[in-house]
Order: sequence, then C-alpha cells, then structure tokens
Amino acid sequence: MVLNRLVKMSSFVGERGLQWVSNAVETTLFSENFDVSEQTHYEVVYRSGLMTVRYYPPLAEDGIEVGEETMPVATQHHPVPILLVPPLAADPLNFDLLPNRSLVRFLLAKGFKVYLVDFGSPKSRHADYGLIDYAARLLPDAIAATRAHHGERALSLVGYCMGGLFALVYQGWAHDPDVRNIVTIATPIDSRAVGMAGWLVQAMQVPTRLIRRLTPFRIDKIDARRLMMPGWMASNIFKLTNPIGVVQGYADLLMNLWDREYLMENRTVSRWFNDMHAYPGGIVKDFVVRVGLDNALAKGKIELGEGAVSDFAAIACPYLAIAGKSDQIVTLDAARKVMDVVPSGDKQFAEAPGGHAGVFAGSRAPVTTWTIAADWLALRSAA
Repeated sequence: MVLNRLVKMSSFVGERGLQWVSNAVETTLFSENFDVSEQTHYEVVYRSGLMTVRYYPPLAEDGIEVGEETMPVATQHHPVPILLVPPLAADPLNFDLLPNRSLVRFLLAKGFKVYLVDFGSPKSRHADYGLIDYAARLLPDAIAATRAHHGERALSLVGYCMGGLFALVYQGWAHDPDVRNIVTIATPIDSRAVGMAGWLVQAMQVPTRLIRRLTPFRIDKIDARRLMMPGWMASNIFKLTNPIGVVQGYADLLMNLWDREYLMENRTVSRWFNDMHAYPGGIVKDFVVRVGLDNALAKGKIELGEGAVSDFAAIACPYLAIAGKSDQIVTLDAARKVMDVVPSGDKQFAEAPGGHAGVFAGSRAPVTTWTIAADWLALRSAA
C-alpha cells in the first residue's frame, strides 16, 4: 500500500517535472503560444497615422464566461454606444485581456455597442505629441469616426487612467453637447496626492519657483525628442511602484510553471506590463509642468497650448469616477479631487477593490468596477 502510494507520487512528480521543463522551454522560445489576449473579433473602422478606431460587432453567443461564471448575453441593446479610451503607455489589449476577463466582451454582453481608440505606438517622429494632440485632435477624430459608423451623435466615453483624463480634457475643451456620459477609472487629477510622485512634486515646488524666477531655463523649451520615455522605461517605472508584487509574481510563476492554463493567464497579463509603448516628449512636458508642477487639473482648468484651454467647469454631462482602494499610483485622494472641479449635477465617485491595474482588469473587476460602470451607464443610455 505504502509502496503503491510512493510509486504514484513519484509518477505524479515526474509528470509535473516534465511539464515544468517543457513549458519553460516553450515560453522562452515561443511565448506567443501563451498569449490569449484580444480574442474578441473587431473591425477597424477608421485609420489615420498612428491612430485606429475599432468596432466590436455584437456577440453571437447566448452566454459568455466571466471568471468562473456564465453571463447571459443581452438581447436588447442600448441606443447610446461606448467609446473606450486607453492610456498611452499600456497597449489597448488590457480592454480585452483574457477570454473570461474582457471588458469589451462584458460590455457587449450587457447590450452596449462598443468602440475603442488605439492611439498606436509613437516613434521619434511623434515626439512633439502633447495633451493638445491627444485630447483636442486625435480623440475628436475618433469620436467623429464613431459617430459616422454608428449613425447617431450621442455616445459615452469610458477611459482608464490617462485615457479618462483625455476624455475629461476633451469635454472641457469641446463642450460637446452629444457626449451623453463620461466614466473614468483610476484617473489622476490632483498631482500632489499621486503616491510617491505626489511627494516628489511637492518637494520640487520651491526649487522650481526659484528656477523660474531666477533663470531662463524652461522644460517647455527642451527638444521633445530628448524627453521621449521609451516603453521599457515606462514598464520598469510601473513595476517599481510594487516591487514586492513583482518578486512574488516571479516566485508564483516558478511554482506554477507546470500548469499550462496558469501560464496562459500569467503570460498574457505580463504582456500588458512588459510591452508598453513610449511616451512622446510633448506629453512628458505637459505632465511634468502643467499636470504635475502646476497641478492645473486640480484647479479645474488647463492650458493645452496654441490658445486652447480645457475648463472642467464646462462638463455638465453625467459623470462617474471609479478609483481603486489600494491604488498606490492614483490614490483615492488623487482621483476624488475631480468631484470638486466637475460641476455636473449628476456625478458620482465610487471606490472599488484593487490597485492601479487590479481595479480595472483584475479578477474581481467584473463584479466590482465593470458592474458599477455598466449599471450606471445603462440607466443613462436610453434614446
């Protein structure tokens, strides 16, 4: 009896050992075999330079897997479509991360017509792109393309992190009467409350004022190409916000390397953090000076350049802001400040579990953040 158990255990360990080695080799040589992101079918309905706009047709299934549950697909559809707006560094794959953890599929199942902006991966020739380009040129083009494809003007904007900021800045600049709703998730407003970056901004206030007063040096005058932040740097900075989590992640990977299903989820999610895009030098300038040192967003008005101004006092449409309870990048206070500067008569601030990534696309996001947003939008998306 004991011998049989030992033989079975030895066989089991041996099989797992072989699977561990096989998977280790395959993930090294053919990592794409484990990437299951962006499985939802879409059509590119607009293309201009770096930017494309995707349209996701209605689901053909009667139900979809969300986590470990089956979610029915709605047969009735909301008249007002959603345009998803991603941040710059992160690839839009995080909106369609895993087959059973896809915000795109979730919203389609809830009966929404879904579009997504893909701002592309900037190169050195795009170094001058700043806030005015993304919020007052590219996003308006994406909105126009969505309206042309949908055939109606009303739409809702749903943005994550910097994507939510672009949505707010656009509306404060355009005063667009046909933006029906805005939802932002983990979007920074008060730079002095943004975790470690906030402490750094506060510490820089006095020397920055002295430099401005006593010298001709201005960050705005630096060649934007010198300030471009490559994707690998953006990725490493993001990881440094949670070094313990990074180490724990590698440890978990080694312990579960034999499990192919675990590897598919791990490698797919890792692509989100490892394959980030560059930040153009123009946007770096804007975020260091206007958003960071001047803390303009927290004051409700920001100059975009070329005489353009975004005034959050003009945002009158229904607005929902969601923030992560344990987000160390965009803290609750950094996100909550928006309630003071957006005067909409229908506005709401909601807290959800998770850090900066988890609140948006973590394993609990479908029953927390996504459900909060979808239910809120459903009440405000009638014809």
